Amino acid sequence: MTRGKQKIEAQRRNAERNQKPKGSQFEARAVALKISCPICKAQLANAKQLADHYASKHPREQPPAEPE
Repeated sequence: MTRGKQKIEAQRRNAERNQKPKGSQFEARAVALKISCPICKAQLANAKQLADHYASKHPREQPPAEPE
């Protein structure tokens, strides 16, 4: 019977689609955002973004030295 087999396969596919994603977006965000602006506490991913942030948001201030 193709109808029974199709129904079972459709239920299996729907169950796979409806599963909750593994992990949390909050956890992934915390891992990715490692640098924060000391003035406004904005979280950034790397030193280049911090320099760009300072250029646009804090033009009168000098960005902190890059940690190596």
